[in-house]
Amino acid sequence: MAISIRKPLEIEKLRVSNLYVAKTLDHLKTYIRAGMTLKEINKMGEEYISSLGARAAFKGLYGFPSGVCTSLNEVVIHGVPDDTVVKEGDILGLDIGVEKDGWYGDSAITIPIGQISDEDRKLIACAKDALYHAISVIKPGMRFKELSLELENFITDYGFVPLRGFCGHGIGRKPHEEPEIPNYLDGKNAKQGPKIKNGMVFCIEPMICQKSGAAIVDEQDKWSVRSEDGLRSSHYEHTVAIIDNKAEILSVI
Repeated sequence: MAISIRKPLEIEKLRVSNLYVAKTLDHLKTYIRAGMTLKEINKMGEEYISSLGARAAFKGLYGFPSGVCTSLNEVVIHGVPDDTVVKEGDILGLDIGVEKDGWYGDSAITIPIGQISDEDRKLIACAKDALYHAISVIKPGMRFKELSLELENFITDYGFVPLRGFCGHGIGRKPHEEPEIPNYLDGKNAKQGPKIKNGMVFCIEPMICQKSGAAIVDEQDKWSVRSEDGLRSSHYEHTVAIIDNKAEILSVI
């Protein structure tokens, strides 16, 4: 399937959906406190999205039960909200999708719950810094595989490893479109595959593990993804559009 090239008006539609994602993440970050349950956090997110006149895009997507992915501590991505209470010292990944007028937005952050350890601060910083590094080096003509290699090298230089088997993606009229953008080079040659072009819109989302990038999907909820090392992890994501030869972040306030 070809990678879509968006017209300026279409990018403006995507900008609205992503603005709503950014506002929701900011709202949650402001109000989440130790003692809340993951279900309460999800409800807060879903209600805020509804108040904006938009739809929580993840709810029901591929059968996912909630509007907010709440990935706590060892869960890297796709955490299902339940009655677990967040505690001081936890780290919590929040991944949100919004649909407005048939266009999708997607972004994620990992936040501290109260005071956290230096190790966890570094883990969160790796995901955020890898994301912004990747965005800074994007230019038309660069291959997506080169972008994946940039992400992998940045993460490993930080002392961590990328989660394998999951990836960033295109976005538009559907929440997940071509291309797939792993956080590591898939194969041996970065100088092959599709090139980045003006008008493309896609999500970059570093998923950071400590020792092993091998993924394990939870046998009970069938969604939560952890590293086989069983250690804490982090995740950041932005939707970017290639406009006038540079990457512009759409998922910001």
